[in-house]
Amino acid sequence: MSKRWTVEIEFDEHPETRNTRAEARLLTGDPRDVRGVGRSWRNPHDAEAPAIGDELAAARALADLADHLRAVAGEDLEAANDQASHGW
Repeated sequence: MSKRWTVEIEFDEHPETRNTRAEARLLTGDPRDVRGVGRSWRNPHDAEAPAIGDELAAARALADLADHLRAVAGEDLEAANDQASHGW
């Protein structure tokens, strides 16, 4: 059996504030919506390099997504253990 999960990353860039926001969304077919958010900002003294801001924001969003996914797995494991202990 093969499964495919997809991660979609959407960026909101704000050049006037030198901020980038990334939202990573895990698409599994499960009705639960697992997302992570990351941000990056550029020091006014740094050179313009939008790709670096995107990379940092995406990495932070993926790390946040991983944290949320671990929490979901923990909840599922706890629910499965509760069901097993009650004979369901």
